[in-house]
Amino acid sequence: MLIKLHYIYCMIYDSLNQWIMSEFMKHLKLKEELIYDGSQIEPMWAFRKFQIKDSSIVSWIGPMEIEPDNLIDYEDHGLEIKGDELLHFIIEHFDCQPADIRLCYHRQRLFVMIIKDLLDEMGMKTIREGDDLYSRGSDYQKEVQENSNHQKDLRKLSQQQSKKQGKLSVSIATCSNSSMKIHFALNLTNNGTPSDVETACLSDCLESIDRDDIFIFSDKACEKYINEISLIEGDITKTKVF
Repeated sequence: MLIKLHYIYCMIYDSLNQWIMSEFMKHLKLKEELIYDGSQIEPMWAFRKFQIKDSSIVSWIGPMEIEPDNLIDYEDHGLEIKGDELLHFIIEHFDCQPADIRLCYHRQRLFVMIIKDLLDEMGMKTIREGDDLYSRGSDYQKEVQENSNHQKDLRKLSQQQSKKQGKLSVSIATCSNSSMKIHFALNLTNNGTPSDVETACLSDCLESIDRDDIFIFSDKACEKYINEISLIEGDITKTKVF
């Protein structure tokens, strides 16, 4: 009997962290707080820190303050990129050799759109511009829900949102000779963010969200991303090429 499985998860717990492993990638959810300083975007970080040999996603909650020497985007040099509490994801892929930065950026956009869809399911409306998500506070979110059946009012709200919105996320994609790396993070609070940047955060936009909800959200995002990657691999194996 042939049983078709898109992916198989195996969950392993140790004293500190939770591992979720599939056929294509491993997801490690850190329970301890870790500051993101930009060094985690370096190749093989997950292996050097946690002995992960395969493609992986590492997720955790923690502050961010990127050291100037660790900035990847040339446009960010001279800027402060920091915050007191964010939900972080570090993704590393080894399946394309040599590593392809264009593919890496495509996968980064895929992950950002998965995050956007999940936030939408939670009732939080966002706008995506490239690899960044923008949103407004809880008052706007309530207004959207109250007017969800009135297209004219929604168009007016959308126009208002485009005029004033806070930056909800940060992200970067890069690669080495052997792997593709992505960092994505969502603000959980506006505390500690740069004073010259208008920001948004999950706690403002979703007033009832708590830490357990954030961990559930993180798990869903990683699961959906791993599933998309595995489905693409499956589609490749069944497609006639010319």
